[in-house]
Amino acid sequence: MEGAAILSFIMLILMMIPDYDVVSCLNTSSMFLPLFPPKDTSFHSGRLLQVNARMPLHDDLLLNGYYTTHIWIGTPPQRFALIVDTGSTVTYVPCSTCEQCGTHQDPRFQPEMSSTYQPVKCNTDCTCDNKREQCIYERQYAEMSSSSGVLGEDIVSFGNQSELAPQGAVFGCENRETGDLYSQHADGIMGLGRGDLSIVDQLVEKHVISDSFSMCYGGMDFGGGAMVLGGIKSPADMVFTNSDPVRSPYYNIELKEIHVAGKALNLNPRVFDGNHGTVLDSGTTYAYLPEAAFAAFKNAVMKAVLSLKLIEGPDPNYKDICFSGAGSDISQLSKSFPPVDMVFSNGKKLSLSPENYLFRHSKVHGAYCLGIFQNGKDATTLLGGIIVRNTLVTYDRQHELIGFWKTNCSELWDRLNLSPPPPPLPSGLDNKNSSGSINPTLVPSGSPGNNAPGEITVGFITFYMSLSVNYSGLKSQMTELTHLIAQELDINFSQVHLMNLSTKGNDSLIKWAIYPAGSTNHMTNAAAMEIIHRLAANRVRLPDTFGSYKLFEWGIEPPPKRTRWLQSYLVIVIALSVALILGLSALLGWLILRRRQEVPLPYERVETVVREQELQPLK
Repeated sequence: MEGAAILSFIMLILMMIPDYDVVSCLNTSSMFLPLFPPKDTSFHSGRLLQVNARMPLHDDLLLNGYYTTHIWIGTPPQRFALIVDTGSTVTYVPCSTCEQCGTHQDPRFQPEMSSTYQPVKCNTDCTCDNKREQCIYERQYAEMSSSSGVLGEDIVSFGNQSELAPQGAVFGCENRETGDLYSQHADGIMGLGRGDLSIVDQLVEKHVISDSFSMCYGGMDFGGGAMVLGGIKSPADMVFTNSDPVRSPYYNIELKEIHVAGKALNLNPRVFDGNHGTVLDSGTTYAYLPEAAFAAFKNAVMKAVLSLKLIEGPDPNYKDICFSGAGSDISQLSKSFPPVDMVFSNGKKLSLSPENYLFRHSKVHGAYCLGIFQNGKDATTLLGGIIVRNTLVTYDRQHELIGFWKTNCSELWDRLNLSPPPPPLPSGLDNKNSSGSINPTLVPSGSPGNNAPGEITVGFITFYMSLSVNYSGLKSQMTELTHLIAQELDINFSQVHLMNLSTKGNDSLIKWAIYPAGSTNHMTNAAAMEIIHRLAANRVRLPDTFGSYKLFEWGIEPPPKRTRWLQSYLVIVIALSVALILGLSALLGWLILRRRQEVPLPYERVETVVREQELQPLK
């Protein structure tokens, strides 16, 4: 019964924990909008598939130039923020052995700390290292950045909103990165492209998802969105176009025309079929057209916005085409900028709003710039994330189709007419807080106390805090820090107790305990869940004077058990106290009664006259 109670309690906690990023620079604008499984089912290789991995997307595309999602690797799980990239195949994270890796938002992966990690040994299907002992990978990117390392296999988890259980998968453990990959904030890349190392291909090969995935990016005013690995039920008015896997190693579509303000650009349809054709790449921020197509598009837009003023771009190093005078209300941009339609070879079209081809001017309020550029001399049409803002994109690889559905990603839940999924059963791989890489300590089995059936007794909550300040600098601030923690957790100052403080170099490690309010020896489940929710969602915010900090390894503990000796001792003490009180009360009553029974003696007359002493003058 106690084990079931613990599972129920942890499931309730998991339901409350949003899976948005712990990193403060990202989570302020992110929104958790998971997608859900289809009402119908699909078959792959003769096996029924009904589950998928639902994951949130974080960040505004133009804040860092990409969207990220979180995955957990290893046992116990180690968390990473990865750029979702349909133009890449291999998924990789920085390794603890990396000789040239930048500083990213999460610690590097430590293979030695994972009990399930296995290196991929050299074989005929991979490129091997110089010693021919282990498989390696190497990736070069157009912006002159690169990543290289070894291949390993471990358990990958997809978050607490995913129906898909943790799966074994091959990924890259980086030993070297250059260029933008070195300086970016995100930890690494989640490869969603076609190829044996793609996370999608690996899950499909295991027959755990159907051969499909979907993404929905937020709009200009809304950063964040959702991604689902596996199939979903497509909306009835979703627009599909063919995607030929033989035509290109990337996800391509059959684009034939672009209309601006209802008029087709005067172009040969073959202009969109050069080189790799028209490619969708979620890892690219903007859109890039062949030279002729860009010139026609730019001229058509400029003719349609004659009422706006042409101004210089925010960066003098680039000749951006920018306009002022449109106002700051995104919903009103269509009054100043023309609609754009992308027409596919099957006659279907995708209508783009201004936010799908514009970005905000960072220095002029109410000004916007074209987010579509010329692709140099490359004949490929490259469509980045800006094109699919507020658009659900389904990559139906099984049927060689890509679907588009214009929608408000912040309202995707309701627009798909889907209800929230039940949380997955907690496991050793999924029960971890979103602030660290260590599993929470579960309540030990034992008596549930006086709680209602199905509940557990929570004595106190513990968690660790790591700060980048040493003890000497922290000692004078402990009272302030305790007050801040109490304030952030919305509890009384007296409930926050310092359990341990240790130092390592210039850093400090503190173990805190949150005790019940008042004199009770346990807290309600609701109060405990609220505190853990705030810890797990990293709702504790500290001033810059405390440096960088991190919360991890939160856990719940039962009330201290009393031994038989202690219980007997308490009984004896209580009995003696009662006897002493009764004895004192009886004695006091006897004294009062005796006093009342005494006969008062008459006063004797004083016969002797005593002379008063003279007062001595003050000297």
